[in-house]
Amino acid sequence: MHPLRILHVNTLDHGGGAAQLGFNLMEGCSAAGHRTWLAVRQKTGTDPRVYTIQNEEHRHFWARFCNRLIRPRAGNRLARSLGRPWSTARVLAGHEDFDFPGTWHLLKDAPEKPDIIHLHNLHGSYFDLRALPWLSRQIPTVVTLHDAWMTSGHCSHSFVCERWRTGCGECPDLTIYPAVCRDATAYNWRRKQKIYAQSRLHFAVPCRWMMDKLNHSMVAPAIASARIIHHGIDLSVFQPGDRIQARRALGLPEDACILMFASKGIRTNVAKDYVTLRATLEKLGTSGGKAQLIFLAVGEEGATETIGRAQLRFVSHIADRATLAGYYRAADIYVHAARAEQWGLSITEAMACGLPVVASNVGGIPDQVAEGQSGFLAPVGDADCMAERVGQLLKNQPQRKEMGEWACRRAHAEFGVSTMTENHLKFYESVISLETR
Repeated sequence: MHPLRILHVNTLDHGGGAAQLGFNLMEGCSAAGHRTWLAVRQKTGTDPRVYTIQNEEHRHFWARFCNRLIRPRAGNRLARSLGRPWSTARVLAGHEDFDFPGTWHLLKDAPEKPDIIHLHNLHGSYFDLRALPWLSRQIPTVVTLHDAWMTSGHCSHSFVCERWRTGCGECPDLTIYPAVCRDATAYNWRRKQKIYAQSRLHFAVPCRWMMDKLNHSMVAPAIASARIIHHGIDLSVFQPGDRIQARRALGLPEDACILMFASKGIRTNVAKDYVTLRATLEKLGTSGGKAQLIFLAVGEEGATETIGRAQLRFVSHIADRATLAGYYRAADIYVHAARAEQWGLSITEAMACGLPVVASNVGGIPDQVAEGQSGFLAPVGDADCMAERVGQLLKNQPQRKEMGEWACRRAHAEFGVSTMTENHLKFYESVISLETR
């Protein structure tokens, strides 16, 4: 393949799973000899290939005036209300905000004219979805679905709601991120449907569940091609290590049974299932067993709790990947309870560090965890099943070891950044071939 010029577009360069994936893919493409850039709503790092989309600079005079004079004194909300009154009124009516003119300048503002553009998270108050028909006519356009927002009238996860199939409206929960003020979800759904009907997009999705959802959604008319490409992690960071040494470094008991779950905002993240997680621990804490049982909830602050023979320890969010890998190496089993999950990056990280996984059977998790080989899957919300499976692995050290080794082999064979990058580059080649016929 000849060197490509690839423009990635995402909410952030660092700070979450989607941001990290987009940044890792940019780096992987650069390492493979391609020229790559990342345009973001907000730049948090120092990489010169990353630049901020100039939405405010491309607004009309009055909006720029209010933003320059009012925002420093009275804050962003008042400046936006005065500078963009029509957009503010629409948002208050429950309409999704697409008023971001920098989107229409993406190709001109890029350091070089790209051969292909790769869009990642498109919600987050920075991207004008109405530009998709124009953008996809100008340049081959790839979209990665990091969640289900593009398929719905407002939410990033629909959970058990099926209204996304037929037009939304009468939304059961307007507070699901990204929240809306009023129920205009039917209008938002129809608006997106019209945009997609005029677009030609190539989709990369991480799992079979998302592919099925994509094909049955109002996005379907926009699909020029679609491919399942699993998300990848940095395998030079997430790899097995000495468990005793890891425990000593973290001040953890060497002879305890240690379980772990990692997610930012464990108790408040609606996509995770802290209720089931805690119920699972309560069942394990009151079951038989002599060894001390410690559950590390990484990504949340709180006082340590004692539940029977179990101890629930909260560990604040860990941004440093090497430090996080040390926690995985210190654990015996990774436990992941979720209500919705496109692709659990923490599951992949745990597997790469040699941990067997017990997780909820939802979304893309079955594409990661092979039942009976790298771990076990439990029905969503079933604490009895989850506790039983965890207890089985705690009692059976040979099985725990075998599953952990199998998980590690699979993660290193299929879920690395290099594999993800290679698969994307093949997809880019296919997309460009389709678009230049």
